Amino acid sequence: MPSQNVADILIEALPYIRQFAGSTIVVKYGGHAMVDEQLKMDFARDITLLKYIGINPVVVHGGGPQINEVMDRMGIKTQFVRGMRLTDAETMDVVEMVLGGKVNKSIVAQIAQAGGRAVGITGKDGGMVSARKMTIMKEGAGDAPPEIIDPGLVGEVTHVNPDILKTLTDRGFIPVVAPVGVGENGETYNINADVVACRIAAALGAFRLILLTDVDGVLDRDKKLIHSIDTGEVRRMISDESIVGGMIPKLEYALSALSGGVGKCHIINGTRRHSLLLELFTDQGIGTEVLL
Repeated sequence: MPSQNVADILIEALPYIRQFAGSTIVVKYGGHAMVDEQLKMDFARDITLLKYIGINPVVVHGGGPQINEVMDRMGIKTQFVRGMRLTDAETMDVVEMVLGGKVNKSIVAQIAQAGGRAVGITGKDGGMVSARKMTIMKEGAGDAPPEIIDPGLVGEVTHVNPDILKTLTDRGFIPVVAPVGVGENGETYNINADVVACRIAAALGAFRLILLTDVDGVLDRDKKLIHSIDTGEVRRMISDESIVGGMIPKLEYALSALSGGVGKCHIINGTRRHSLLLELFTDQGIGTEVLL
């Protein structure tokens, strides 16, 4: 028989389920959670459960390791500058094929296996994500001026039209979005998945934005997890270098989403089984919530 502890967990979740019912949650899915087979199935089940209890999840996924694998097999060299993949036309073909095809449809199939109804789309579908070419500035050595680097078909979001997402969620489907956008002349752009997730969350007025990572969340100087942090504290910790490295852009994306009307943002460790449910439906959560 189920233990009393299991019943206590279900009771703890009740007020959160009631609070979230009918709301939209945007989840950026990436990192190790997209590679490990057990974690992939856990994620699909968690997303399906959210839909069944009356929440409208929208999934935006990455796929860097999968792109690298295909490019290696095809003998195409991968180059990065400031974390951005330099994307020429040949690379863009691979990116679109892997993200919009292999990875996207795999996620859709996993959700179907878990009992959910998902539809895979890219930012190009329905004119959802409009983009323009990004320019990268690289600091010069010594007194040298900054170097302007052309990243190719790497884009930044100019506009999100959420109509197609609203139509799908209203009809009971779970949208699964590949982070590819379209330029004003029909160009296809490769866009950072965190950025796409944040902009979609703002366009939808999402109740929550959740960024899955491979770390527990925001840590203090003693490497202890900060469960809740507001905008002012984020800026202070970045300024005094309490927060460094790859967490800085994630927090900047989170702050952008909050300023765009998103209720709260959560940065959680996707390598923990059922991390989504543990963050949303328990009193303490397992990651860091970021709020205004």
